[in-house]
Amino acid sequence: MSEHKSIGTFSAESRRFEPSADFRARARISSLEQYQTLYRESLDSPETFWRRELEELVFTKPWTVLAEGKVPFVKWFADAELNITESCLDRHLTTSVRDKVAIQWEAEPGEVRRLTYAELAAQTVRFAAALRSLGVGRGDRVAIYMGMVPEVVVGMLACARIGAVHSVVFGGFAAESLRDRINDCGAKVVLTQDGAWRRGHVVPLKETVDRAVEHTPSIEKVIVLRHLGQERAPISLKPGRDVDWAEAAAAAEPAAGTPEHVNAEHPLFILYTSGSTGKPKGVLHTTAGYLAGAYLSTKYVFDLRDDDVYWCTADVGWVTGHSYIVYGPLSNGATCLMYEGAPNFPDWGRFWQLIEKHRVTVLYTAPTAIRAFIRAGNQWPAAQDLSSLRLLGSVGEPINPEAWVWYHEHIGGGRCPIVDTWWQTETGSILITTLPGAAEMKPGSAGLPFFGVEPEVVTSDGRAVGPGAAGLLVVRRSWPSQLRTVYGDDDRYVQQYYSEIEGNYFTGDGAHRDESGYFTVVGRIDDVLNVSGHRIGTAEIESALVSHKAVAEAAAVGRPDELKGQALVVFVTLKPGHTAGSELVSELRAHVGKEIGKFAAPDDIRFAEALPKTRSGKIMRRLLKDIAAGREAQGDVSTLEDLNVLAKLSADE
Repeated sequence: MSEHKSIGTFSAESRRFEPSADFRARARISSLEQYQTLYRESLDSPETFWRRELEELVFTKPWTVLAEGKVPFVKWFADAELNITESCLDRHLTTSVRDKVAIQWEAEPGEVRRLTYAELAAQTVRFAAALRSLGVGRGDRVAIYMGMVPEVVVGMLACARIGAVHSVVFGGFAAESLRDRINDCGAKVVLTQDGAWRRGHVVPLKETVDRAVEHTPSIEKVIVLRHLGQERAPISLKPGRDVDWAEAAAAAEPAAGTPEHVNAEHPLFILYTSGSTGKPKGVLHTTAGYLAGAYLSTKYVFDLRDDDVYWCTADVGWVTGHSYIVYGPLSNGATCLMYEGAPNFPDWGRFWQLIEKHRVTVLYTAPTAIRAFIRAGNQWPAAQDLSSLRLLGSVGEPINPEAWVWYHEHIGGGRCPIVDTWWQTETGSILITTLPGAAEMKPGSAGLPFFGVEPEVVTSDGRAVGPGAAGLLVVRRSWPSQLRTVYGDDDRYVQQYYSEIEGNYFTGDGAHRDESGYFTVVGRIDDVLNVSGHRIGTAEIESALVSHKAVAEAAAVGRPDELKGQALVVFVTLKPGHTAGSELVSELRAHVGKEIGKFAAPDDIRFAEALPKTRSGKIMRRLLKDIAAGREAQGDVSTLEDLNVLAKLSADE
């Protein structure tokens, strides 16, 4: 077991926000007492809880055993059989949901398409039949390298329909990264498209696949969707290997698209965690447990109603897209907006225009995107009618209180509850949040445990710490949607997630819990800095900086220091109307000293026009660590949104 010293908590957030009486009155869970009753039942009487809560889902063979086995290898609903697409599609076809819009899609140039549940089901069945005709069957792996188009959802569901295991690779990854992921899972087929829109340009996805599969011996077929057409995205199909998507679907017999009923623990998908510089780590999720988590969390966390237009802004290449664009919303019969394009093209008003145009009611996006919108200026959201919104969500990393309050005021008009959500690729679904009608919201705090989840903040030897003290965030017991292993490497699974605190899932995050039971995540343990003998999370330093009126975004990293061991370096972007300079540096250092303590005042403050981010909006702190240390940026940069940002920061060094 590695040793982790305690992490300090140095700042406090006292602001509290209650959901309105009107929201509470209509919410699925409308009081703290109701939440607490259900939560205790989910831990103390899980058989009763899960049987009732999952009764709308389709099991062709019901489960008689809720969970079996010992941590870390626990099977959920182990003797059940099902096909996940029957819960996401077929069950809706005999109800009014049949003619409801499932996917409302808009492309960057403005094209709009709508697919009802009946149309989505028909396309899925036909494409499932096409996959079967090409030799894809139960247990085969299918790589998916596509953009944000409706067909990527069809492809995922079609794989699940026939019992094949999909592995979606984010369309921003380079050919080498795609190659490594294909080879790791031994994919038999790749689904791709000619190209995708990004900031007015075409991303040539098929070209990347062509380079990748030169070195992937397991690939037999490449199925290509002609999304943009030959004029915009010219491609050629390799005879014998490449298959036209539309032609294959048209030639298939729908009768061959019947659902393959699989065991509850049958693999549903493999998703590779991003940012790895070593061997790709394939997180494996299975069918019934994953569906249970995605379905129930979508229903309660987003308080779904029949007339909602729900927009999760993530890419399907990440787990957020899997759980909260595809499987969670569709199993609940929701209408989902999908957008193919950049959030700031042609300008920073695009997101808000989409909300007004499509009358979005629930928005789920990332803190990094929110901070970028703050930096762009309040005039962009102010120019649009956002009155359709009734609920906001945050995902991806801890949201600092000032960004939370801006989101609440400028996007939610002060009326929309915010569900800050903590979870991971490995957890499959949301584990900590504040249900929107149940309890008060605390900016910066993820909130309370979701049903069936038992998180704890502990010391390095597994002892629980008291309220206000920080430590390691673990989960004490198994839950349905957790990963089952690292694909092909059970030893790595055990070592990475269950060796730190025996019998507990170790999240890799530091956190603290207050006297009301609210969890606040302070960042990755690897990002904890030792500042003058104080161990403090980077999220706390960044939050203090962003609370200053001039700062839009901040990223804190450590660099080696001969005298102190570690010096604190922060990269800062400014809001419009503020100018970088020595006076502001002094002001920011004093501000951090006031908010946290003088020991936390940064040694070096560097102003930047932008911070290096992935296309999903996450700041790539490892690159900033290299720059702060005076090194050339190392590792894979294929998911970097804008290479010019990295070049500019390096040039300024």
